[in-house]
Formats: sequence, C-alpha cells, structure tokens
Amino acid sequence: MKKINELLFGSPGIPMSTQPRDTANGIAQCRKLGLDAMELEWVQSVNISKEKAPLIRKAAEDNNIVLTCHGQYYVNLSPVDATKLKPSMQRMIEAATRMHEVGGWSITWHTAFYLGRSKEETYEIVKKNFKTVMAELKDKGLTNVWLRPETTGKESQWGDLKECIRLSQDIEGVLPCVDFAHLHARYNGINNTTDEFRAIMTELEKELGREGLDNMHIQVCGINYGPKGEKNHLNLKDGDLRWKELVKVWDEFRIKGVVIDESPNIEEDALLLQKTWRSLTNTL
Repeated sequence: MKKINELLFGSPGIPMSTQPRDTANGIAQCRKLGLDAMELEWVQSVNISKEKAPLIRKAAEDNNIVLTCHGQYYVNLSPVDATKLKPSMQRMIEAATRMHEVGGWSITWHTAFYLGRSKEETYEIVKKNFKTVMAELKDKGLTNVWLRPETTGKESQWGDLKECIRLSQDIEGVLPCVDFAHLHARYNGINNTTDEFRAIMTELEKELGREGLDNMHIQVCGINYGPKGEKNHLNLKDGDLRWKELVKVWDEFRIKGVVIDESPNIEEDALLLQKTWRSLTNTL
C-alpha cells in the first residue's frame, strides 16, 4: 500500500469550481485549491471506464493528488435474497479493480444491513463474503488499494465502530473508513465531545495499532439526524458536530491518511478543515 506521511484533506468528488466539470479537471482543480486528495464518487456506478483510467491516473500523479473512492450504494454483503449477493460482490470487485487502474489509495462502502439477523450472524456473513471479494482481487494481483467498511449512520445498517475494527482484524488489506458524522448520528447525537472523540481514537489505536492510525480514511461533515440516525448531510457550520474539537483530537493522536469532507458545499468545508488542521499543527 502507498504510504502517506501526513494528514491530507480532499473534496468529495469534483470541486464545484471546476470548469469544465470532469474528473481529470477536478483533480487539477484540487491542486489549484491547495487540496491534496479527491474522492471519486462511484455511489451509483463506476463512472470511469477502463480506457479512461490511465488518463485519471496520470492526472493524479501529475498533480500529486491522492485518490479515494466512495463505492456503490447498491452493495449488501448480507442480503436476505441470495440472488442479490453476487451482484453486490461483483460491484465491489469492479470498483476496486478500477481504483487499482487509476492508482487509487482507498475505497469504502456501506457494507451491509442486518435485515432481522443478529449482529453476530450478520458479522459472520459479511466476513465470509468480504473475504471472497478480497481473495478474488488477490488472485488478480490487485492488492494495492485499501478496502474499507464504512462506519454507518443508522443502527439498521451493519457497520458500527467495533464491527468495522473486527473485520479489519480478521481480513488482511482491510481497515475502517471512520465517518465521524455517522458515528454521531447513528446514536442520535452522542460521540460529540472531546472525551468521546478520544475514546474512538483510543479504541482504534488499541485494536489496530499504529497501522490503523497511520492509514486513516476519514469522512466528516455536518449532519442532520433523529432517533433512527442519519437523515442527510449538512455543511459543517449548519450542523452540531463539534468538528473543531475533533480536529484537535486528530492532532493529539498524530494520525496520518486522508480526510474527505462530505459537506454539500464540496471544497469549501474541505478547505476549512484543512485550514483548521494547519493552524493547530503549523504545517503548510
């Protein structure tokens, strides 16, 4: 895996200021803005062809931009309808393969739903099927991209912090994508104090060691939520997530990796987070 020696900040998709709006220009625009990463938004489908992948790879290399990816929403590794499993796994393999071709670093998915099963039963199903995906990629020699279960924003979704950590311990090449907004919304507003942020980071360090903290893929934004969890994303200043305290805790734990701000205003909040981080760490 590519080593990242600091904490980088990126936009969730093509920056709004990009003209004309395409992926290669979006990568170049991230560099012009002073960002160091960009998330490829493949939530509906993989929208970069195999033929176009070398162009995207070159754009990222020329602009020194790290590429992450949010994979397809239509993935569920524990479906009740068994006919839906293979398409989900194939979507993951397709996206991970294309990320390898564009020189990407990390890809994440909302991995599964409980659908009436117990947490333990769901975990074992997810683990088995995630291992199958990883094995097929390994057989193809595609092992240069981190595959990540994302911490999810509703308790009906598989993917609390402990589950994502456990999967990372059980499968080589897997680490969590820690979405702090989701961890805040999932439980109707907790995980929003310095002590709670420290507890999350302490658990990651205890269970995954420095490898976990030195290769973090983080998502964050303002978030609207209720008793059932996440409703929709908000800009940082429109939500109640104490993001300034969160950034300070990242500094305390000396983390490295990529932070993707998932706010609707795209690059604006990514730059705000980056500025806040740099003010704490005195980095340029």
